Amino acid sequence: MGRLLKDRLGYSLQGNAKTIEGKQHPDRDAQFRYINDLVTWCLAVGIPVISIDCRKKELVGNFRNGGAEQEPKGSPRQVNDHDFADRQPGKVAPYGIYDVAANSGWVNVGVDHETAAFAVESIRRWWQVPEHRPAQAPASKWNKIEHRLFRRSR
Repeated sequence: MGRLLKDRLGYSLQGNAKTIEGKQHPDRDAQFRYINDLVTWCLAVGIPVISIDCRKKELVGNFRNGGAEQEPKGSPRQVNDHDFADRQPGKVAPYGIYDVAANSGWVNVGVDHETAAFAVESIRRWWQVPEHRPAQAPASKWNKIEHRLFRRSR
């Protein structure tokens, strides 16, 4: 059956393509304008503004990842040929906090799933570091953490 589909009908195995855009709320832009105005006001009066995000779990160890690093030409970093997780430490979830005013980021790494408790603990740990106390600076683009902390090289 596979050969018939391929040879005679021109079929091939293909993955899904994310091309269908979902519906957007009609007030989406107004919501983001409101948030941006609030951020601008908070920064002006010295109230801390942070952007937070938890990323998918990542394998810990000498494994291939989707990013890229500067290395001498022809000398890529050598990694395991299979991505089988070691028992220890296994996978971790990075939780990033971006301080808009200070234009600085901080990442807490946990071994649990993304939960409210993990979010609160990450923010608490970030706040306890003295240099993470608020400073004043202008606001920039939406979703600051995505653009500042978790951008990957292609």
